[in-house]
This record gives sequence, C-alpha cells and structure tokens, in this order.
Amino acid sequence: MGNTAAAPLARPDQTAILTRGVMRLFVELGLSPLAEFKLANGRRADVAGVDRSGKITIAEIKSCQADFDVDQKWPDYLDFCDRYFFAVDPNFPVGILPPDEGLILADAYGAVIKRPSVERTLAAARRKALTLRFARQAAMRLSYA
Repeated sequence: MGNTAAAPLARPDQTAILTRGVMRLFVELGLSPLAEFKLANGRRADVAGVDRSGKITIAEIKSCQADFDVDQKWPDYLDFCDRYFFAVDPNFPVGILPPDEGLILADAYGAVIKRPSVERTLAAARRKALTLRFARQAAMRLSYA
C-alpha cells in the first residue's frame, strides 16, 4: 500500500478563509450575508446574501479542485437565487469551473468578482419564502449567540 496519501476532498481551513473573504465582499456590495444558509431542497449554500431590493446571491466555495470534482450538486442551488457564483482562491484552476456561472476570487481579507453571474429572476412566491427562511435562520443564530 505504501505511504501515499489521498488528496483531501475538502479543506475546512481553506473553506473558512474563503468564506470570510466572500462575506466581506458581500457586505461591500451591500448584501447582508449568511454562511451555511439551509435551502428548502435540503442543500446548504456556503454563503447567501440578500440585497436591499430582495435579490438573493449564493456563492459556492470550493477549497480545492478535489472539492469541486466530487461535488456536482451545484445546479441544485440555481433555483434558489438571482445570482450564483463559485468562490475559489486565486491559485484554483478556474478553467475547470462552468464558464457560464459567476466567479469570485477570495482570500481571508476580501474578494473580487472576476466573472459576473448570470442574472436569474426568482418567482415572487419563491423569493418571499426564501426571504422568510433567511430571516428566520439569521434570527435563530442571533438568539443563540
């Protein structure tokens, strides 16, 4: 068997760093961010943000190529946001990411949008349900802080 170690499927330390940078970017853009936002379909968005007009943005953080390679659930998020981004560090091989989705490069101190997101429009009923879900999750976190 030898001493070969498999590449990590995800790097929690790197995910935390990228999450911090993306949340800072969302605030700069006027969004109220929430990490690990639970969607009605059972998925958990790494970072979601709501702007003043009620538009919802989701960023899916990929800590390394292996994380992206094994995790193909990202299309499940598209029905729950107006804008969708992959967020990666500057050394990530961005050529493997779907070219039609938004791209954010992040580190612990901030992030930049390198490729804009496709603009989607949520149905009014879905937007209302998501906004209520977002508010309840944020309030529950504050009540346990």
